[in-house]
Amino acid sequence: MDLQDQLKNLFPDHVSDEREPMEAEKSKYWLQDDPIICKYEKRKGKPVTILEGYNGADSDFKKLTKDLKSLLSVGGSYKNETIIIQGDYREKIMTYLKSQGFKVKRVGG
Repeated sequence: MDLQDQLKNLFPDHVSDEREPMEAEKSKYWLQDDPIICKYEKRKGKPVTILEGYNGADSDFKKLTKDLKSLLSVGGSYKNETIIIQGDYREKIMTYLKSQGFKVKRVGG
């Protein structure tokens, strides 16, 4: 007879919470104190969204780039510690990054 059964015998009218204690949610990425800078530029006449200021590992950069590209269904790349996403998706990117626990700063327009 384990402790749960003993408690049920002692308190038969008690309705127990069957939920597991929740662990603190961990982010998939390394979080930093400095904000990520999200800016908009036009390159060769086409709009791009540029993310700068993330100082995590290269694997985290690649994972974040891949997740952003699949979230937005657009192309993009990771070069020279910047993430370049094709198109103007500043608002969607900023809400996604904030939901992951990042601090984000919008630069320009």
